Amino acid sequence: MDRLRGKVAIITGGARGQGAAEARAFIAEGAQVVATDILDDEGKALAAELGDSVTYLHHDVRREEDWAQVVAETSARFGRIDVLVNNAGILVTGKMTHEVTVAEYMEVIETNQLGVFLGMHAVVPVMLERRSGSIINISSYNGLAGLGGMVAYTASKFAVRGMTKVAALEYGKAGIRVNSVHPGGVDTEMTRALWGGRPMSPEEEAAAYGRTAIGRVGQPEEIAEAVLFLASDEASFCTGAEFVIDGGMSAGMVIDRSRA
Repeated sequence: MDRLRGKVAIITGGARGQGAAEARAFIAEGAQVVATDILDDEGKALAAELGDSVTYLHHDVRREEDWAQVVAETSARFGRIDVLVNNAGILVTGKMTHEVTVAEYMEVIETNQLGVFLGMHAVVPVMLERRSGSIINISSYNGLAGLGGMVAYTASKFAVRGMTKVAALEYGKAGIRVNSVHPGGVDTEMTRALWGGRPMSPEEEAAAYGRTAIGRVGQPEEIAEAVLFLASDEASFCTGAEFVIDGGMSAGMVIDRSRA
């Protein structure tokens, strides 16, 4: 119950889904969490549910001034920032590359890619003062492999993977670890938008994930456990790495499950 005792963490996109699961996991291990989002009603509800261990702040990750405010408020309240989870992201799919408008493309890039850059840009100076910290950038299975109809999302998640490696090289000797997490097929409000805002039916889940090694969709709590590990001192020798949590999706496809 004390893997993050005394640590202060900022989790973007923390109002719901994977970010909220990460906040719950961090709090259970003793952290103080600053959860940020643009979904104020859900963010305030999360803070009310979890009590004094969570501070909710409105935060648009695309805005440098918002990042400055979040870092200033966190530092003023707690005197330190030990962990940054760049979790906020959006998913836009369904159009081929030549059909995507520049505005649609940039909407995804600004949130998923620029937001991660701005987060590191704002938080690293605070971590350098203490010469310690852990930054966890949430990429995706689509930061490792492409998928038709997702040019902007895939581009943004490949970029997150690359920025993570650069930052790991730049700040490793200063005690700051930087890693990327690559979920694949997780049941959150964001992915449910692909199914009309509802969970998949068993038949839909089987069609979408039945040929992966584990054969089901993932849960936010399963991703949160990996993020928790990277935030903790247990991951003291981990930096610049990709942590793939995709139920075996990136391993390939199962042809015959009858022997299992």
